[in-house]
Amino acid sequence: MNDKFFLRCFVLVVVSALFTTSLRTQSGAAKAEPKWVNGFPVVMIGNWDIKPTFRRRVGANPVWIDEIFKKESTEEQVKKYKDMGATMVMAFFYKGFGLKAEKEEMDATRKLVANCKKYGLKTGAYIGSTLPFETFFAEVPEAKEWVAPDYQGQPVTYGSQTFRKLVYFQHEGYKTYIKRVLKIAVEDIKVDLIHFDNSSVQAIAPVFYHPLAVQHFREFLTKKYTPEQLTQRLGFSDVRYVEPPTYSKSIGILHDPLSQEWTDFRCRQLADYYGEMAQYIRSLNPEVAVECNPHGLDGRNSMWNESVDFARILPHTNYFWTEGEQTGLADNGALLSKIRTFKIARTFDNRVFIKTNDSQLKMAEALAYNREGIGLIGGMEEMDGGNYHMPLPLTQEQKDYIRFFKDHFDYYSGTKNIADVAVLHTFNSMAYNSDRPYQSTFLFEQSLIQGKVPFDVIFDEQLKNLDRYKVLVLANQECLTEEQQELVRSFVRKGGGLVITEHTSLYNSWHQRKENFGLADLIKVKAPDWHDRRTPETILPIAEQRNEIGKGRVIYLPEVVASVPKPTMVTMAGPYFKLAKNHQQLIDAVQWASRNNLSLYIEGPETVTMELVKQEKKNRLLLHLVNFNYEKAVAENIKLSLRIPEGKKVQRLTLLSPDRKTVAGNLNFKQEKGMIQFTIPQVKLYELAAIELK
Repeated sequence: MNDKFFLRCFVLVVVSALFTTSLRTQSGAAKAEPKWVNGFPVVMIGNWDIKPTFRRRVGANPVWIDEIFKKESTEEQVKKYKDMGATMVMAFFYKGFGLKAEKEEMDATRKLVANCKKYGLKTGAYIGSTLPFETFFAEVPEAKEWVAPDYQGQPVTYGSQTFRKLVYFQHEGYKTYIKRVLKIAVEDIKVDLIHFDNSSVQAIAPVFYHPLAVQHFREFLTKKYTPEQLTQRLGFSDVRYVEPPTYSKSIGILHDPLSQEWTDFRCRQLADYYGEMAQYIRSLNPEVAVECNPHGLDGRNSMWNESVDFARILPHTNYFWTEGEQTGLADNGALLSKIRTFKIARTFDNRVFIKTNDSQLKMAEALAYNREGIGLIGGMEEMDGGNYHMPLPLTQEQKDYIRFFKDHFDYYSGTKNIADVAVLHTFNSMAYNSDRPYQSTFLFEQSLIQGKVPFDVIFDEQLKNLDRYKVLVLANQECLTEEQQELVRSFVRKGGGLVITEHTSLYNSWHQRKENFGLADLIKVKAPDWHDRRTPETILPIAEQRNEIGKGRVIYLPEVVASVPKPTMVTMAGPYFKLAKNHQQLIDAVQWASRNNLSLYIEGPETVTMELVKQEKKNRLLLHLVNFNYEKAVAENIKLSLRIPEGKKVQRLTLLSPDRKTVAGNLNFKQEKGMIQFTIPQVKLYELAAIELK
């Protein structure tokens, strides 16, 4: 024992205190966040995949690839990024070849970070999750024990890059090694952010056939359940010989109880890994941000396929990447967007990293929905076949958007979203059934997006904090626990509006069929007859049911009627996002459940979307509008009626847009009975209405 020991203990106590006094998610859990994150405008450059060790092993490179790498860490190149408007560089650092194999490249990262600091740019360090074994085994022979064993006769690798093996990331040897890498990045290189890549790949199901994962799964079952509960769940209580179930990438309904438990286990393991890494990073330096790459709500059953449960991972991170969802209009007119992903980021106090340098529409979408970030504007661009070339030049319109974002950043910092409606995604419903819960929930959200109704996407934990919402939507959320059902009842009793569709509450948390709806007392509807486990549930041939329950309102809709039905076991994406046939019925149901008391009513094209936020400290409301059909038509004369906070009056209403050279100036408006009415003359692509209050 000495003074240094006591000093270290004191530092750890202080760091712990910082964790508990930091920002909180909507669930009320503590949220660690570096001071610089809140109010930092993210305009990013990325260069993580030009490391020579990686490029040479991948192959198909231009002869000038080494010259590109050498330039990336120079002051001259950093100055170019600064001149482009960049505020952050996501730097090459560790791809997984090994600390010895990548030493020279890490030294180049150190030089790059120093030059970035000189020009005021934040830096993130790339941390890969795969193991290029040909070099790594030479450095760490015992790492062979970390690697996932062959699955169905094939090695478990990163797609076609077979030299990149996947490891069981909860192996203590692997975690210890990664912490060595993190310590260098944080304390030696002194980066501002850690970027964990491949989060949507590192926990794919075959990884969990590792012998240690099998042992951990058995331990998980014995800790989660008593012997009596295990007998009820599986038919036996001795799990010493349990093995991971058979995995198939395409599933409809997950009936097998062991497969359900394995899904829960895998999601916990991945979330716990990021929790442990985040805690370690913050113990080294609480001012280093944490980010990973799980993609977003793109219509896949990410829990089953990739062990990604956003509700468990995102409480550990400050940022996350999404590369999956499309932005634009499908051939059949379906509106495709990343809006759901931006909304879950707000739910968990995160911000989203996206690639926007290939699309002006993506920049507009980021301005409207993201928090304080316009995305990746440059860096190495991947081409078909893995070839790389120099950055694509930004168009003048994209440059205008970057300049607008930075010049008007005061309107993008410190915002909180205004949401009247919460759409629930329960883990058990979405993990155990990849079909109707996805179709109904995503289509209901699509109606809210295109119907311009302010809403949030919430998960199980947020059910405990429904007071901020006027309406809760349960779109075929089949599996509800008794506790969740009581939280819903309490919300209604207090005056909340409830919209329920199809088979919500007809199953328990184990996806076991009940005799009747668990919320039958609210919806006043009898469940359809049960046929068997392999026959789809019957859609009740009845009209919508409206009920006044205490102070609240409840409406049951027998079906969200898809315009383009999603085939079973197919991702809910692309053309399936075409508005439901009963789109207007869904919107009317929400309005009725809210007692026609929504915060915003907009008359405009269905291809124009909106986001409503507030800046309480600046006494300001902000309304963002995006025209997804901008290439074909300008949206004109959009009429709005917006609810104003009680006791406030509108002082000034200003329109701003990067689509024109000048501010549109103050806009005329009419205020009465707590509402403000005004008309926006046109929206070319993106428009921001700033409402100053007094």
